[in-house]
Amino acid sequence: MLYRIEAGLFPHLDDTIGRKTAASIREALGIPVKSVRTIKVFTLEGLDAQQVNTLMAKSVLHDPVLQAVSLSPLPLPEEGTSWIIEVGYRPGVTDNEGRTARDTAALVLGIEDRSSLAVYTSIQYRLHGPLTEEQVTRIARDLLANELIQRFEIKSRAQWDADPGFAPKAARVTGASCDEVNIVPLSSMSDAQLMEVSQKNTLALSLEEMTKIKNWFSSPEVAAQRKELGLPADPTDAELEVLAQTWSEHCKHKIFASKISYTDKEAGTSETINSLYKTCIMNTTKQIRESLGDRDFCRSVFKDNAGVIAFTPEYDACIKVETHNSPSALDPYGGALTGIVGVNRDPMGTGLGAELICNTDVFCFASPFHDEALPPRLLHPRRVFEGVREGVEHGGNKSGIPTVNGSIVFDERYLGKPLVYCGTIGLIPAEVPASKSSTDGKPRKGYEKKAQVGDIIVMTGGRIGKDGIHGATFSSEELHEGSPATAVQIGDPITQRKMYDFIMRARDLGLYNAITDNGAGGLSSSIGEMAEDTNGCRIDLARAPLKYDGLRPWEILLSEAQERMTLAVPPAALDEFLALAKRMDVEATPLGEFTDDGVFHVTYNGKLVTHLDMEFMHDGVPQYQLNAVWEAPVHPDSRIEDGGVDQAELLKAMLGRLNICSKEYLIRQYDHEVKGGSVVKPLIGVKRDGPSDAGVIRPILESEAGLVISHGICPKYSDYDAYWMMANAMDEGIRNAVAVGADPDRMAGVDNFCWCDPVQSEKTPDGEYKLAQLVRACKALSELCVAYGVPCISGKDSMKNDYTGGGKKISIPPTVLFSVLGIMDDVKKAVTSDFKKPGDRLYIIGNTARELAGSEIADQLGIACNTVPRVDAKSALASYRKLHQAINSRLISACHDLSDGGLAVSLAEMCIGGRLGAHLALNRVPVIGALTLTEALYSESASRLLVSVAPDKAAEFEALFGASAPFIGEVTSDARLTVASADSALFSAPVEALAHAFKATLDW
Repeated sequence: MLYRIEAGLFPHLDDTIGRKTAASIREALGIPVKSVRTIKVFTLEGLDAQQVNTLMAKSVLHDPVLQAVSLSPLPLPEEGTSWIIEVGYRPGVTDNEGRTARDTAALVLGIEDRSSLAVYTSIQYRLHGPLTEEQVTRIARDLLANELIQRFEIKSRAQWDADPGFAPKAARVTGASCDEVNIVPLSSMSDAQLMEVSQKNTLALSLEEMTKIKNWFSSPEVAAQRKELGLPADPTDAELEVLAQTWSEHCKHKIFASKISYTDKEAGTSETINSLYKTCIMNTTKQIRESLGDRDFCRSVFKDNAGVIAFTPEYDACIKVETHNSPSALDPYGGALTGIVGVNRDPMGTGLGAELICNTDVFCFASPFHDEALPPRLLHPRRVFEGVREGVEHGGNKSGIPTVNGSIVFDERYLGKPLVYCGTIGLIPAEVPASKSSTDGKPRKGYEKKAQVGDIIVMTGGRIGKDGIHGATFSSEELHEGSPATAVQIGDPITQRKMYDFIMRARDLGLYNAITDNGAGGLSSSIGEMAEDTNGCRIDLARAPLKYDGLRPWEILLSEAQERMTLAVPPAALDEFLALAKRMDVEATPLGEFTDDGVFHVTYNGKLVTHLDMEFMHDGVPQYQLNAVWEAPVHPDSRIEDGGVDQAELLKAMLGRLNICSKEYLIRQYDHEVKGGSVVKPLIGVKRDGPSDAGVIRPILESEAGLVISHGICPKYSDYDAYWMMANAMDEGIRNAVAVGADPDRMAGVDNFCWCDPVQSEKTPDGEYKLAQLVRACKALSELCVAYGVPCISGKDSMKNDYTGGGKKISIPPTVLFSVLGIMDDVKKAVTSDFKKPGDRLYIIGNTARELAGSEIADQLGIACNTVPRVDAKSALASYRKLHQAINSRLISACHDLSDGGLAVSLAEMCIGGRLGAHLALNRVPVIGALTLTEALYSESASRLLVSVAPDKAAEFEALFGASAPFIGEVTSDARLTVASADSALFSAPVEALAHAFKATLDW
């Protein structure tokens, strides 16, 4: 029987959630709702009436001081409420609050076996205002509910008065018998039928790949082997699904691994590139490491969940950055939450396990003020913004991990697919205790791991459900109107945190030999990858713990349900491992063992599920043969004249632009203080509202050693040349790290490529050009990594970031996030961007050229320009080394990089941070070529920094830099930013007015 409990605030109390909801309805939808009151609803299954009354009497599900509670519908006021909307999860979708309520109820009632107990949550919105049914339906569908994962009901006041309340609804999933294994008759299928199977089942496999699978199963050798084993000639549904996820673009990076015939029409050259990944990334890092010799600080690159570098004698540091774009497009909250908790698991599963020390995140959205009609299936950018913000907030904050760095990029082309980058940095002990299976008892290197033949396969953490099925293959294709809802997952950070604490303890006891996370592809991926260590495994899926009945074997194997890890546990340590898990309230289940027979073998209660050759599974995917042709696009070029420009008002307008304005609204909702190690925080200055260039964290509180986390991202330059897009992103990331004090000779990079479909086809007629853009970006990555001496230690690519629907195709601009992990020996020397004292002298590092293509000023004025910023890495590195020397010598009081908005914006931001004024002599700024004053103020030339130096240290600073960092002004006490050129004053603006302009845009 189902019982329904409603809990709502007493009528005299202010409903802040309701007030916020009403404001969102008015602002996002323009619907004139007067007010909203909210009711929390709990539907209980598996309890009797006495147990339910006990929960109510003991206030288990409500706060008796603030809330009324009832088993019958809470009454509506006599006047006011005109419509009622109730929103709850669809069957099978993870309900974290419901799970917590279930566990709490079981604890209070003394119920040990919770298998038959369930609690489902929903929210009831009571709307007050003259609303039509059409408006209310729009409120429910476009703002309150995401129909992929939620269901809603609507009642008018008249309907409610006639029949109060809503019927209680269960959310259990029921379905086919769990032992159902189907055979897919590939051998008898035509090409058209093969593609129908791929498309219908979201396999994201091409005809060539489907044919390769068909031919492999039909080969005499394989057919004979399967016949001898009593196996069907054709693959099971699970075998086909496993191959699809293993061969997916998401997992195999097939475009980066392809053989590309590249033609550069400008240079008149042609070449063949056999794998961009191997030639431009992997080999480049190898070259850098060889050049460093004994100074090589890389520990583990490109072979684990995260890249690892040396940090202190006792600890190494690791970093991983991932994207969760497709799920975030369908369900911004759930997609982003699983993005952050998912990337948390990458360092957790790196080496023998890393301690998580901080997060970073970068988002790319369309304008939150978008006011045009939306194509089918797309959510409003404001809703995406808020959902992603909340998802990352809940995933990070509830996990007890600080968020120390991030940014947001706005471009209307992210309407089809937002980009949600989430990154995590971890610490790995240089040595960890010996494994329980060790014969010599020697400590192990923390960054190394390897499963052993005979090790037990153990899954820990959350249970398996239907959420996240086809996640890997779904994210390997474009978003469209028929994209599957099952691809969306909702993570549970509390369950994951308990698992993390358990894993750290088990690591230090030597209870396992290897670990990895259950990410894309679930068990099939995690076990399949670990089984490469031994060349085989055997799994019994009947042992796997499920959230509910009704999952078929292939679904259990492929589900990407969150907060799960897979470990290789020596038999001698299994009992101790399971006992520790039980003590720490973490579910741990042995599923099988690692073998060396070359087979990925899966059963369900003795019934065959998969019997796949390990070599074919991992290396059988055919290599793409692609063509790329580069021909530079032609853009007009206009001058930005000074005449008729009110420079003070122009600066205010620039500070309010979406890509420049303060992101304080979002930053304030993330915890950057937890653990007490953050040194340079996201917001700095006297009022903590100035922007920082990078995050600095002291992860070991007994040491002054610090890690610097920064990034660069410049998608706007892709419209001109992806080579310079990549170069500028790299230079920006490195520059930002140097600006706070990182050593330019001890930095590692992480490259995250997000691209629109670069494969030529009928639906992508410009595929050869888009692939050429990718080639040029990779060439820039390789050349600048070598020039800066910054090795890439990890990375990821996300292809097919396109949307098709309603007769419209939307493709993102080619985008690369380049993250930097740097090292500081002494965090006490860290520098921030806010001005510190009047009288400090201002110097600029780097030259300014008329490089305005893609600039914020050009877009603000509606002017077309054709020259993007170029990067001279050799001269930039020389400047960065000098700057690092100056910071170490404590010569710098403030430092800020020049990027979006150029010199004028950076100078204004430094004034805002310190709430001090400045006087700039623009004629002293070194320029290359002829620039108007406005162009000099807003050019976005690369590799430039603005620094302030105390007068008593100016001579030493000038001796270090010479003419490469000229004196251009000083900090003033009048709280005004004044810009002059020679004897001519251009403008003078109050700093407080600039601060208001900077903060107003997103001050919701």
